Amino acid sequence: MMGVGKSTIGRKLAKKLKLKFIDIDKVIEKKEKDTIKDIFEKKGENYFRKIEKKVTIDELKKKDLVIALGGGAFIDNKIRRVVKITSISFWLDLSLQPLLSRLKNIRKRPLLNHNNLGETVNKIYSKRKNIYNKSNFRIKCDSKETVEIVGKIIKLYENTRNKV
Repeated sequence: MMGVGKSTIGRKLAKKLKLKFIDIDKVIEKKEKDTIKDIFEKKGENYFRKIEKKVTIDELKKKDLVIALGGGAFIDNKIRRVVKITSISFWLDLSLQPLLSRLKNIRKRPLLNHNNLGETVNKIYSKRKNIYNKSNFRIKCDSKETVEIVGKIIKLYENTRNKV
């Protein structure tokens, strides 16, 4: 979900694990030489999702990375199948109120209607939560500091790797 801290957590996690960090949205912006918001406005969501799928799958095939997927990427069946084969996935779940606080002043999110932010975010969350539940792990981020979330992910990651 947008605004939960995937990039912040991912960057800190990668540093702790001494791995490279990839933010899919940043890769897309660099490749397209445009912002995500402008890609949506100029070329539409379908175009963006097609690019997102290709970039995401290409990155998922690489080894020893921490990847922050875009908020809608995991919705795609093919991306989820590749994630399941190549990766361990974490859903960073944040309740509506803290999420709204984070998103209220951010204008770069193309799917947000700021005239009715609460309804828009709730609708997106409700639509995506069942699919996000297909992640390997769900981390409830309410009232947790970044360092706690990173620590929890590392513990789960190491336990999973030790079982393989």
